[in-house]
Formats: sequence, structure tokens, C-alpha cells
Amino acid sequence: MLDLFRLKVLAALARHGSVTAAARELGYAQPSISHHLSRLEAEAGVPLTRRAGRGIRLTPAGELLAQRATEILGRVSSAEDELAAIAGLRSGRVRVAGFQSALSSVVTAAAARMRAAAPDIELTLQDLHPDVALQQLREGVIDVAVVFRYDDEVPDDMRFTHLFDDAMHLLSTEPGQALRDHADSPWIAGCERCRSELVSACEGAGFAPRIRYTSDDPLVQQSMVAAGLGVTMSPGLSVAQHQVPGVETTELDDFRRRVYVATYGEPPDLPATSAFVQAVVEAARGQLRATARPRRTTSAGARGS
Repeated sequence: MLDLFRLKVLAALARHGSVTAAARELGYAQPSISHHLSRLEAEAGVPLTRRAGRGIRLTPAGELLAQRATEILGRVSSAEDELAAIAGLRSGRVRVAGFQSALSSVVTAAAARMRAAAPDIELTLQDLHPDVALQQLREGVIDVAVVFRYDDEVPDDMRFTHLFDDAMHLLSTEPGQALRDHADSPWIAGCERCRSELVSACEGAGFAPRIRYTSDDPLVQQSMVAAGLGVTMSPGLSVAQHQVPGVETTELDDFRRRVYVATYGEPPDLPATSAFVQAVVEAARGQLRATARPRRTTSAGARGS
């Protein structure tokens, strides 16, 4: 059986790329860290490290085990929290990550509900891209992730609760526009990781967008649109929170993203985690009621048109 402390040594080595730095983080002497690495290799039955000049690098097997070690250690930490909660040693904690527009709406609303109902629970929030949030959820760094997906495929090692669908909007200076009306327009888009769905939607409308301006900030994007620099797309959550004068929004009724709250592992969750998930579900219902108003919509130029 693999030793947990030695897995911790390997995870520290992967983070720092140095035995010296790993020893410093763990508070052990360098020879002791090297000894534990050697013992771990014997337990694993395959080489986990190799010399690289004066340093040391992980082999492919070492990289794989280091990744799994991070996940295992995170799960052990969560198990310790569960046992402590059962024993009444602490009031509980919930570590939450969400994407920007959810964090500034349903997540903060849920946090306010949680704070009012259970003020002694330690609650932390952070802004993370969904891909990063799900990885940290898997590793046990966070307990709850509020994420979006543009399709129905979700990782099968997590539990997802659908909150609502968030329609995408075309932002321009003219009302009633469709994507194909802007085949020759300059476009404003997010970073390389965040623009793939915009590009895909435009290609579905029969053109490749000419991206001339880049920003992940919705206010900056809308300001560029208002200044006549180009057009962009934005999800409904963001549109509801930001409205720069001079920007016209048109909902693309067959192009939307699905918003979920996700947890990891087999049920039941810790009481604090379950309570926060329920708070998010209730906050999402409130968000839907608040944003349920008639919108100008178009299907022309959306995916498949």
C-alpha cells in the first residue's frame, strides 16, 4: 500500500520541481525527503524520478502518481473534516468557486443566505474558470463549484445539479441584429480559452469572426461596443448585471449555456456543503424570477442557421 506521507512528498516535489524546496515546504531535511522518495518508488514498483543535470524530474509514471496523490490527499483532508464535524470539533467549512457572473449573483446571494442561517460556518469564495474549478473540486481544494457547460456532457465522477440555462446575447449598437449581419464586422472576444463558443457560434452562422479586440471584462467589452469598435456576445447573467448606454442586446434563443452546481464524491455531503448547495439552488430560483421579463430574441444567425 502506498504511504500517504510519501505521496505528500511526491506532490510537493511536483509543485516545486526541487527536492530542496519540497523539504522546505514539509519541514524535513533534504536527505529525509530523498529517502521517502526512494521508498515510494519501491512501493510503486516503477521509477518515479530521474536526474536532469543537477536537478530531478518526474517520469511519466511519477507525474501520473503526483496528480493522483493531490486528489487522494484532498479526499483524505475532506474525510478528516467529516470526522471532525461528526465529533463536533468544528462548526464546518465550505470552500466555493464560481465563474465571474455567477459569483457576483447567485453565489453571493447563496453566501448571504448561508451567513444568516449559519454564521459560524467558515465560508470562502473564489473566482475561477469552470475548468479550473472542476479540477480543484476533484483534488479536494474546494467543496463546491458553480460552473457552466455549453453541452450536456459533464464529468461522471462528480454530481451536478442543473440551476438554469443562461441565454447568450449579441451586443451591438443596432437593435434586432443577428450574427450573420456581422460577418464583416470586427469582433470583441475573451481570452483564447474563453472565446471558443463565440467562434463556434459564428462559424455556425457561416463565417469566421474577425477578432480585433480582446478583454475578459464585460464592462470593457460593452464600452468597446458602445464606442463602435465592434460587436460581441455576452451571457444573460452578465447582461443583467452590466448595461452600458448605447449598447443594444439581442437574445439568441437557441444558443445558451447550462449553469450547474457541482460536488465531488458519493453522497451524502457534509451538512455545511449540503446547506450551501441548497442555498445556491434557492438563489438560482430567485435569479430566474428576477430576470423573467420579455426580451427581443432572434434565432437567425445562431448555431445551425
